[in-house]
Amino acid sequence: MKTRKIERTRLVPHTVDGETELVLDHETIEVPAPPADWDQRVRTAVTIGAIVLVTASLAWTTASIGDLLSTVTISVVAYAAAVAFDASWILCMAVEWLLRYDPARAKAAQKAGRWALAVSMAAVFAHGYVFDQLIVGAVGAVVSGLAKGGWSMAMRVHARPLDDRTQQWVTKRRAAVDGQLAMIPIRRELQRGQAIVAAEQRAIGTTEETGSADPETSGSPEEAPEDPEAKVSAIRSGTVTTQEAVRNAWDSGIQDPEAVLRIVRKATGRNVPQSSVDRYLRALRVGA
Repeated sequence: MKTRKIERTRLVPHTVDGETELVLDHETIEVPAPPADWDQRVRTAVTIGAIVLVTASLAWTTASIGDLLSTVTISVVAYAAAVAFDASWILCMAVEWLLRYDPARAKAAQKAGRWALAVSMAAVFAHGYVFDQLIVGAVGAVVSGLAKGGWSMAMRVHARPLDDRTQQWVTKRRAAVDGQLAMIPIRRELQRGQAIVAAEQRAIGTTEETGSADPETSGSPEEAPEDPEAKVSAIRSGTVTTQEAVRNAWDSGIQDPEAVLRIVRKATGRNVPQSSVDRYLRALRVGA
């Protein structure tokens, strides 16, 4: 039986001068070696072979189509454009791989990949036709087809087909997660919009309040002792929200809607409507 050596590390007690500490002890032991996984080795070889085929196809297609296009434009632009022909169906196959557990969405990538391959093979054949080398053009066009076929076989080796019920289960779970992921940027967008609106409202409220006296708080000096605002800590105007101002008044023992309204308008620096104050008061009463 074949064995292999592994290093094992464990904590052991070690005492020096009567003081014991746990230290690391390194030990090399031999364990049975697992049998060779030939299936995995063949799978890896198939994948490497497919990558080699795709690389060769990309190089040949780029050279052929680039030579064809260089007859009408500069070489740099011609060869750069030639890369797009094989890169298109390679990209479609990458998308097909990512969507291998979602056949409905993968079909679009499969169809687009076939069309892109046909266009690429036709362009390579056109290169041979233009230069009176039909056989070279035909053989060169087959290179792309062989590369795509090899990569398709490699994808089949790695594929894990699902039965119909399991596929439906996966589809529903993916839809739920995708919905949650989609809500992340949507919530961020809404929060940014709400922040902009709130900033605009604060700016407008502060501008309108400047240079004007609040009619609710500009009474005679005799009315000052009866003002319930004396029970509330002073808050700088425009630094709190309506909800926070209502909560502050509630915590101070003030529950009269009109009195709370005066406190909120003074604290926020805005002409807050009575309906907003009543809504927050109702929520506080329910919570209480």
